[in-house]
Amino acid sequence: MRDEDVRQAEAEGKRYRLRIVIVSWNVREDLRVCLRSVSGGNRQDDYDVWVIDNASSDATVEMVREEFPQVSVVCNEENRGFAAANNQGLADADADYCLLLNPDTIVPEGGLEALLDFAEMHPKAGVIGAKLGNPDGSLQYSARRFPTVRAAIFRNTAFGRWFPGAHSPQEYLMTDWDHNDARVVDWISGACMLIRREALEAIGGLDEGCFWGSEDVDYSFRARSAGWQVMYAPEPVIVHAIGRSTSQAVVATIIRTHYGMQRLYRKHLARKPMTRSLGFVGVWLRAGLLICSHCMRLMVARVRSLLR
Repeated sequence: MRDEDVRQAEAEGKRYRLRIVIVSWNVREDLRVCLRSVSGGNRQDDYDVWVIDNASSDATVEMVREEFPQVSVVCNEENRGFAAANNQGLADADADYCLLLNPDTIVPEGGLEALLDFAEMHPKAGVIGAKLGNPDGSLQYSARRFPTVRAAIFRNTAFGRWFPGAHSPQEYLMTDWDHNDARVVDWISGACMLIRREALEAIGGLDEGCFWGSEDVDYSFRARSAGWQVMYAPEPVIVHAIGRSTSQAVVATIIRTHYGMQRLYRKHLARKPMTRSLGFVGVWLRAGLLICSHCMRLMVARVRSLLR
């Protein structure tokens, strides 16, 4: 799974400057582009790249082994989820920094060096997120304030469409800030999350109770509780095509995301029994409404297709 140079480096006990962990599930073409961007225009001698594959059925593993022999591959026999798979890549990482990177991202030339240089200039930052952009060039709101009940009610729901002027989603997304300057934030997206070695040793890995969703918010909570800053870096700008994996299983993703949301509220936001109970009801009511909305859209699309 690894080429001779990597084996030799491990035998000599070499510490890398950066370990990159990429979790994949049936996104072979996106992963190919991502790995090319990581290896093209970025230094490679100090980088240790790992792909953790969650039982893909699209020949992802074969592609990585054939086209990127320098990349280490871990093949899970089942989909272990985002947090658990990332923890496999973080385990025993002998590197100054670890970067959790989604497979549907594109790293610009020199982007990794820019991110590491930013980390060196901000030693109190245990967790750092790069600026993310959508494929069309627009800004992706990857640095946010901690979630609130109001934000959950109005964001990506029918209530948000009925009341487009609601302030809570904008406040949550920090739309009042142009995202062109560095700052300490509440949490950053796990699509591109740089973790300092000392912070990883103090905080540990991601919460595997979050199969998919909220693990990045939880990790930011834990980092801040341990005395580390969570920072947003305006450079580099990494392109992120959201949802390439989750779009393959929409209903399952909604359920898993809301389970992670419920876990997050229970751990950090709703510690009293009453608020915990209300949070439970609210989270699963929201999940049910989203599933109903998704099914309605599918039904409408099928009817329109038949009418054509």
